[in-house]
Amino acid sequence: MNAVLEQISKIGIVPVVKIDRAEDAIPLAKALCAGGLPCAEVTFRTDAAAEAIRLMTANFPDMCVGAGTVLNAGQVDAAVEAGAKFIVSPGLNPRTVRYCIEKNVPVTPGTSSPSDIEQAIELGLEVVKFFPAEQSGGLAKIKAMAAPYGNMKFMPTGGINARNLTSYLDFGKVIACGGSWMVPGDLMKEGAWDKIEQLTREAVQTMLGFELVHVGINFQNKEDADKAVRRLGFLFGLPVKEYPAGSFAGTLVEVLNTPGRGTHGHIAIRTNYIERAINYMGTVLGVAFEEPILRDDGKINAIYLKEEIGGFAVHLLQK
Repeated sequence: MNAVLEQISKIGIVPVVKIDRAEDAIPLAKALCAGGLPCAEVTFRTDAAAEAIRLMTANFPDMCVGAGTVLNAGQVDAAVEAGAKFIVSPGLNPRTVRYCIEKNVPVTPGTSSPSDIEQAIELGLEVVKFFPAEQSGGLAKIKAMAAPYGNMKFMPTGGINARNLTSYLDFGKVIACGGSWMVPGDLMKEGAWDKIEQLTREAVQTMLGFELVHVGINFQNKEDADKAVRRLGFLFGLPVKEYPAGSFAGTLVEVLNTPGRGTHGHIAIRTNYIERAINYMGTVLGVAFEEPILRDDGKINAIYLKEEIGGFAVHLLQK
C-alpha cells in the first residue's frame, strides 16, 4: 500500500472538513493535531479549499492533508500545487483517477457497488472510498463486497460517528474512516477551536478504547507473593490462579514471585488497535517504546513504554 495511505491507516480517522474561510485553516489544523488527529481531508466545495490546504501544509508539515470532493484534473492540479498529499473523490471517474496515477498522487475514489470495485481494480487501485457509507448499506455491504475482491481495502465515509466507528475499524479490510462529527459546521463558524480539539480527542479515545487490564506487583520471593495473592483473593472474593512465574487474583492483580519489569511492577493497558495506539502515543504524545512483542503471525501483541510511571513499567496489549 502507498506510504501516505499507510500513514492514514495508522491514524485511523480522517476528519473531513469544509472550510469557508482560509483564515480558519491554521487554528483548525492546530486543534486537530492537538486533539490527536494530524490529518484532514479538505473538501473542494469552497473557494477557500486550496488556500486552506496551503496554509495547513506550510504551518504543519507533518500533518497528512489531502483534498476531498475532487471532480476533475484541474482540481487535482490545484490541490497538489497547494500541498495535498492525497486525493479523494465522491465517485469513480476513470479520467480523474488515471490523471492522479500519472501524477503519482494517491487517490481513493468513491465506490458503492461491485462494478465500481472492478473499475478500481482495472485502474490498479488497492484502496477505495466507500461512499456514502451508511446510506449505501454500511458495514454489511462492505463485507459482502470485500468477499470476492480479497485484495481491496476500503475507507468508508458518510454517516460514520462515535457510535459506529469501531464496528467499521474492527473489519480488517477497512484502513480508516472518514468523518466530520469532530468538526461540526456550527463550531467552525463560531471559531470554537477548543471544543473541536476536545471532540477530536474524544474521537481518538473512542477509537483506541484504552482500559486497564491488570496491575502486576513484584515480590522478592514466592512466599511473600503467595501471601499477598491469597489475601487479595480473600478480601475481594477473587479466584486465585497460580502459574510458574506468579499468580493472579481474578484478572485484576498479578503477583510475581521474583522482580519483573518495573521497579515495583507493571501496569497493563488494553487497546482496540495497538498499532494505532503506538502511532498516536509516539507521534502526538512523544512517547518512546521498547521493541514490540510479536504474535506468531508477526502482528504486535504487546509493547512496553520505555519510561516507568511511579515505579511501574507500563505496557499496551492488543484486545
